[in-house]
Amino acid sequence: MIVLLQLVAASLMSLMAVVWIFPRILKIAKVKGLVDNPNARKLQKVPVPVLGGIAVIFGLFAGYLTFLALIGPEPQSVTRSLAPVLLGTSMMLYVGSLDDILGLTPRIRLMIEMLVMLGLIYGSGICADSFHGLFGIDEFSWWLAVPLTVFAGVGLINAYNMVDGVNGLSSGLSITGACMIGYLCYKRCDYLNAALAFCFAASLFPFLMHNVFGRRSKMFIGDGGTMVMGLLVSWFTMRVLTVENAESLENMTHGGRELGVVPMMTAIVCVPVFDTLRVMTARIFKGVSPFKPDKTHLHHVFIAVGVSHSITSLSEILINFIVVAIWFIAYKAGMSVNVQFVVVMVTAGALVWGMYFFLNRVVRHNTDSWIRKFSLKTHFGKKIWWQRLEKWLDKGAYEDYLMILKERLNKKPEEMTYKEKDIAAILNYMQDKKSVAVEDIKNESGAEPMRVHTILFELEQKDVIEVLSREMLGAAKNVRLCH
Repeated sequence: MIVLLQLVAASLMSLMAVVWIFPRILKIAKVKGLVDNPNARKLQKVPVPVLGGIAVIFGLFAGYLTFLALIGPEPQSVTRSLAPVLLGTSMMLYVGSLDDILGLTPRIRLMIEMLVMLGLIYGSGICADSFHGLFGIDEFSWWLAVPLTVFAGVGLINAYNMVDGVNGLSSGLSITGACMIGYLCYKRCDYLNAALAFCFAASLFPFLMHNVFGRRSKMFIGDGGTMVMGLLVSWFTMRVLTVENAESLENMTHGGRELGVVPMMTAIVCVPVFDTLRVMTARIFKGVSPFKPDKTHLHHVFIAVGVSHSITSLSEILINFIVVAIWFIAYKAGMSVNVQFVVVMVTAGALVWGMYFFLNRVVRHNTDSWIRKFSLKTHFGKKIWWQRLEKWLDKGAYEDYLMILKERLNKKPEEMTYKEKDIAAILNYMQDKKSVAVEDIKNESGAEPMRVHTILFELEQKDVIEVLSREMLGAAKNVRLCH
């Protein structure tokens, strides 16, 4: 009971730390222009800040340190289980952030990922060296285990990076996966890794809310965040599949049922892994690099059909959950480890690949299908509850945007365009006024009267000003700054 309370306290600390740091990281990203710009391949229409991973890792470290403080000193356990993985996450965050800001070639990223995985293996002294009975294989040599672990780890890092294409998808999959793994670690009395998993899930939750529901406060997790996701999933997979855990896993076996560890982990990561396998295989068959970006992921066909970002993410998370649930039913039914694995592979392939080919066919041939009509109902942006949640999450982002605008206008007059001069004049005139008449802005601000209404409309769309009243034809009559 005490350990459970410590886990809850650490998770709450992670959540609150991200809530506190998020607007500050957002402000830095906006001021410095660290954004993901839209292009033909990407789905967003405006630049979006990309430092969400830094906020998430800040919360993860804050929560984990809280857990270590609560349980007291355990030097050997902490050195063996904590230092390598946290150093690895720091390295992935650093490399991913460099990729977000400067751009790295796939070859350099691949080499760094392999080196980090090797460091993780030899620093912790563990790797995936047991299949725990799958196909009759238990422990096997490190000569095979090390390259297998590196290959699987690099694959997971890139799978979580590639699946990050719509709001809430990679973070939602990571939250559900981390909660499942955290529960497994808790049941095995591996409290250090349970805390790591639960703190990671708690750190991702505030980011998920802003990523899905925020407008001015929206931020992408970036390559730094997705690479950390993949590394942590790789670490948990190593921990579960190591031969050292054979005894603790046997203790979880009840009623003669065999716990299929490999099927279970495959089910937990099925959506990013199976989607990435299909995409990379298709690219290779086309004669292009498997790392060349395109728009052939599962989430792309959801969007092409017309489904909203939020429902696309929810649908893929649901697919992942269904595969895990079917594995659990197979386990509870007393099926062997081999049968559990076959069930997971068939189910995941049918749902992940089958959904892609079905929706892709709808995109190509069935333009007036019920799927397209249903997809129109998945856009909730104009719903009152969505707008209220959006407005609540965006609090604090208004002042940040106004500050950025002022930074851009803080030039010498001869360096400013006519429009920038008019914006500066209007903002300076409205300072410290609770309400301003548009006619007064035209007559007294010094801005060109013919451009005032156009500028006010743009500032309203960016939530810099609020329109208090309007003329008969909808033009702004009285306005004020959003502070």
